[in-house]
Amino acid sequence: MLPRSIPRLSKVWIPSGGFAVPGVEDAHSKLVRAGFLRQSHAGIFHMLPLGKRVQDKVERLVAKHLEESLAASRVSLSSISSEALWERSGRLQNLAPELFRFPDRKGGAYLLSPTHEEEITNLVAQTVRSYKDLPLRLYQITRKFRDELRPRHGLLRGREFTMKDLYTFDTDLRSALDTYEQVRAAYSRIFNDMKLPVLAAKASSGDMGGDLSHEYHLPSPFGEDSVITCGSCDYTINEEIATTKVAHETCQVDHVGVWRAITKDRSTLVNVWYPTRTSKAGTGEVRQYTNSDINIYAIKSLVPDLDAGVSDATELWAAATEGPDATAKRLVNLFDSRLPPSVSDSLEGTASLPMWPDAVKTGTSRLDVQCHGSSTSGGKPLNFLRIRTGDHCPQCSSGTLNVQKAMELGHTFHLGTRYSDPLNAKISLPPPSSSEAKTSTGGSGTSKTVSMQMGCHGIGISRVIGAVAEHLADDKGLNWPVAIAPYTCIVVFAEDNYDDAVEVYKRILSGSGNQGERLDIILDDRQKSLPWKLKDADLIGVPVIVVLGRDWRMTRRVEVQCRRLNIKDIVDVDNLPFVIAELHSRL
Repeated sequence: MLPRSIPRLSKVWIPSGGFAVPGVEDAHSKLVRAGFLRQSHAGIFHMLPLGKRVQDKVERLVAKHLEESLAASRVSLSSISSEALWERSGRLQNLAPELFRFPDRKGGAYLLSPTHEEEITNLVAQTVRSYKDLPLRLYQITRKFRDELRPRHGLLRGREFTMKDLYTFDTDLRSALDTYEQVRAAYSRIFNDMKLPVLAAKASSGDMGGDLSHEYHLPSPFGEDSVITCGSCDYTINEEIATTKVAHETCQVDHVGVWRAITKDRSTLVNVWYPTRTSKAGTGEVRQYTNSDINIYAIKSLVPDLDAGVSDATELWAAATEGPDATAKRLVNLFDSRLPPSVSDSLEGTASLPMWPDAVKTGTSRLDVQCHGSSTSGGKPLNFLRIRTGDHCPQCSSGTLNVQKAMELGHTFHLGTRYSDPLNAKISLPPPSSSEAKTSTGGSGTSKTVSMQMGCHGIGISRVIGAVAEHLADDKGLNWPVAIAPYTCIVVFAEDNYDDAVEVYKRILSGSGNQGERLDIILDDRQKSLPWKLKDADLIGVPVIVVLGRDWRMTRRVEVQCRRLNIKDIVDVDNLPFVIAELHSRL
């Protein structure tokens, strides 16, 4: 029998089995089959013991860096927030479709928080009054809720998820921006500890507010975002706000396409005219474009209310222009800068477009027709086509861009006074010195009340789990970085080698030196065959496997396996702790 103090898999609930392996198995299916989690409802999952171990390690790693690098204090805010508070911040209506909302028995309006800017700002506003109380850094790791229209990709796009939020409060803009850079540095250390090739991309702040933000992406063909990087400089940016130098390309008048769109209120119809075929000056390189190449974000910069969820607006155009309930009031024509001037010249000033949808029977004489030429008012060429790999970098003179799919793991936002203003989070500053007062006002100084400068910084804990699983999985199973693996080393042995396995376990521990938490070892004492255990260890994704097999019986040596590094070595027991430590340092 194994001593009770030794970790062993027979004492861990791992409900594997019962799932047929599909022809092509994604990482989420491997998480389910290996016993890390189970789905309870659409987009909602139960974490099982293996998954909980991974989640706990991610949380501890993140908390360690926030507390050591930023002196952040941990809080735990309620998952329930009031609609009245969200009304005060101005976000209730914008995010209403994604909120889980409910009344209490007295008719009070509440919601399950998808994020906590309102609550943390209200809390700080009630407790902090003086500049002496700042800077303040508060973080939490908690469950969030978002009513996703189409939950997908397992933990990557769910309706309930675990997230780390860090909220920062500073006295002035300079201090807030310094804090922002400190947080970015801490994020870099967090992802480096996981040995993940994360890209920090400049991004849009969206509904969160503020004018400075970065997203932290893990490159992956399964990602929903596109990140643009330059091969010659540090230009790294989300596709939503990326730009490129429009190349000198020629387009013939008969190679013109149109993409039709409509605004959310159905009052504005949009024609986006673009080249379907171009020839690059100098090289003669030919490029083909279709509607799938349309850059929605570039169009939204000119038509902010664009309904980006509609891929073909033809039927909606018909409904908006016909009958007594017609809603269309305006027709906007947008022209890509690569089109010949004759295209825009032939369309401007007329509502009778040669490429008006056949499905729309009515004329458009009553519509207000607007045309946006091929450049902005500042003379910048309009580009309505998505950036492609090989396009020219807008930041440096020689670089070319690379477009890659990626999964977002985190986001940092400088909020400024976006929430502190409406929620009255203010502090009193000391009166200026007599010399400063005379310079600025000509009189004696008085104290001043200002809104706090805020930042919010998130890391999706459950999202990291799903993304890492997707990033590192292979055909045999999952693969985990040592920093967050459920176990970093497993000793696998036949049933008649119990006592020997205990001895190997003790030898590994006694020689582990300063590995500390990096060494998280367990024995597989389950009543299964050795081949079955090896296959299951691969599926679970334990970084290092120590096997007491044929070589142990013959020469008292063990086999060390590391699938990610393609290593299978026969090792003397005396050297085993050093071999494991070296492998762990690379994983």
